Amino acid sequence: MTTDPCQQPETDSYFIESLTIPADSDDGFQYDEVTFEEHCSLTEGEEDLEATVRAIQERSDDTTSVALNLDASQPGVSHVPEVLDDFLRNFLVKMGMKKTLDCFQTEWTELAHKGLWNTNQIELVPEVYTQNQLLDSQLKNAQRERDEYKHAALAAADTLVKLQKARDFHRLQHKRVMQEKTRLIEDIRKLKTHCSSYEPVLRQMNEKYQVALKEKMLASLERDRALGQAHSLEASLHNTQLVSATEGRGEDLSQEASSKPDVKLGKETKPQMVKVGRSDPSKDLTKNPNMSKNIKDSEFPVNMRVNPCLAHMKDLSISVQDSVKANSFHLTNTFKAHSLAVSCLALHPCKQVLACGGDDLVWRLWGLPEGELIATGEGHSDWLSGISFHPDGSRLATTSGDTSVRVWDLAQGHCVLILEGHTGATWGCTFHSCGDFVASCSLDYTVKVWDLQSERCRYTLRGHTGSVNSVEFLPFSNTLLTSSADRTLSLWDARTGLCALSLYGHRSSCNHATFTAAGDIVASCDALGFVMLWDVRNPAAPTVTVETGPLPSNQVAFSPSDQTLVVAGDDGDVRLMDLAVSQVARVLKHEDAVQSVIFDHKGEYLLSGVSDGQIYVWS
Repeated sequence: MTTDPCQQPETDSYFIESLTIPADSDDGFQYDEVTFEEHCSLTEGEEDLEATVRAIQERSDDTTSVALNLDASQPGVSHVPEVLDDFLRNFLVKMGMKKTLDCFQTEWTELAHKGLWNTNQIELVPEVYTQNQLLDSQLKNAQRERDEYKHAALAAADTLVKLQKARDFHRLQHKRVMQEKTRLIEDIRKLKTHCSSYEPVLRQMNEKYQVALKEKMLASLERDRALGQAHSLEASLHNTQLVSATEGRGEDLSQEASSKPDVKLGKETKPQMVKVGRSDPSKDLTKNPNMSKNIKDSEFPVNMRVNPCLAHMKDLSISVQDSVKANSFHLTNTFKAHSLAVSCLALHPCKQVLACGGDDLVWRLWGLPEGELIATGEGHSDWLSGISFHPDGSRLATTSGDTSVRVWDLAQGHCVLILEGHTGATWGCTFHSCGDFVASCSLDYTVKVWDLQSERCRYTLRGHTGSVNSVEFLPFSNTLLTSSADRTLSLWDARTGLCALSLYGHRSSCNHATFTAAGDIVASCDALGFVMLWDVRNPAAPTVTVETGPLPSNQVAFSPSDQTLVVAGDDGDVRLMDLAVSQVARVLKHEDAVQSVIFDHKGEYLLSGVSDGQIYVWS
């Protein structure tokens, strides 16, 4: 008789072993025969026992996770109690009682297959047990979160320690920097104190230097005056000797003179006059140590001439003064002069012809007041910055951002001379009244005096510590006036290349400066819009200061009568100042910044060049 009893090994695996029991067994137990179908069902059930246990464990985990998501404090949610067998399985799994679990599973399965009880009669575990399980799960989750928070707190403590160390380090660095700052401030204070001790000495040395320059300039003027007097005395002496010799010779000289008067007098007089001219030491290049020898060099005229235009200016003073005080200037004409900004204006010395230069690299000549185009010149490789007529009106000089100075022949209509030597952009130029010299100022802090005969630079005037923005010859004089970005004005002797006087008072870059016709007053303007008037006979401080800012003032110009000063502003205004009261009497409005302004010879027209390329004619 064969049967398949269930055996339980020590491992967690389950199997059914087939045994053969002999018929004559003496154990006294009555065995029943098991059919093949029952054998198969039991075998399949026992083989699926491990899968069943795993399923029960997974279901227990799912129940626990679902229970964790429920809020026990909410009265509207009720927990379904577990079935008793599930509760026991969960309890045995939780406690790790595997052997007891195996026995329970075996016995439970056999009884269920034999139908010895009704599963519907099995009671449910009360609610309190489920609640205990939920509380236990929540406790574990709380402990896990506590561990996580503890770990985060430890990490935050480490970060706090690092931040405290960094704070202490930066605090030490700040303390060290403050100590260095205190030490530097103390050093600066000591240096200021030390420098202030030198100021009286420097002021005294500067005064001595200015006095020496004035004395030198006066000595030079006295020398020229003495040379002129010596020249006149020498000519008078030769004439006296010639007359006395003629009287001593009597009739012979009269007969010779009557027979060949032209030839004899010409041969005897001309060599003597040439000899007197050559013996003039002021024209002997070898006796001037400040000049290199060049036979083509021109000579500066002696500073003993009076401006011949002053009488004409006095005649104009009354009429022009009245017209300006009446505020009668009004716009009569505008014309497009350049495609870009008009940067400079100049008036022909004899005719009503206006020359202008612009940022479009060309210069043009216009007839006034209608504004008809006369001529155009091209040749510069950069914007034009300054323009000036030759005293006889036959030539024109221009300066440009290409660092060169060009001289143009108006009759031929092209450039006849290019003067190169500046290392920065040239800002302006001015002719000497004799016409043989032209001076130019540049961004390279220098002014150069060019000789048009020898076509070379005679002097380079150095002394400014910033860009030299304007240069102008005093009419019929060898004195040059310059304005610079170093906030100073300077007067120079063009014959020696030395600075004779410096004017201090501006608080920003000086953009332009000009003389009156008489040469005793200088007007200047700066980048803050301040306009100052200086008396060169008492140059200690400006006599008048007028604020026209806050935008820069680009150029100033005196009227022919010296009664009115016009100021071209970057704010698009041209201001007319009445010098009698030192106040702005009229403001002329423009559409854009005004770069240049100039009066005509009679003071009837005021011309202004604007950044939009227009030229305004006010009458």
